[in-house]
Amino acid sequence: MGARSKARKRALDILFEADVRRVDPLTILADRKDEKDPNRVLPAYAVELVEGVTAETGRIDELLSTYSHGWTVERMPAVDRAVLRLGTWELLYNDDVPDAVAIDEAVELARTLSTDDSPNFVNGLLARLLEVKASS
Repeated sequence: MGARSKARKRALDILFEADVRRVDPLTILADRKDEKDPNRVLPAYAVELVEGVTAETGRIDELLSTYSHGWTVERMPAVDRAVLRLGTWELLYNDDVPDAVAIDEAVELARTLSTDDSPNFVNGLLARLLEVKASS
């Protein structure tokens, strides 16, 4: 597993925990960051992801609600919601990550951490957002 993949997983853990506990992800992030303890150092990309998703959550959730047929963001499983927020942020707001990589990484997280149906759901929704991005 590459460094960015590990950072995505760490960011996902924080986003998921914040969602389930109904706490600001930046609070969880601050709790996890401790440069003095080498066992608690977060990868810089994990921090960037959490901060980016947190800054754009309103717009991301609006897009997810608009393009997920029959699903509200609140009704999605918490893991899928966190994966989709992360994938959407990389897809739409991080030009350093190729679109295909953003989608593939999100699908892999869903495959590893969520239900059997989740990878297809995540792939389909992010692919739709990619179409919207391309037409903008």
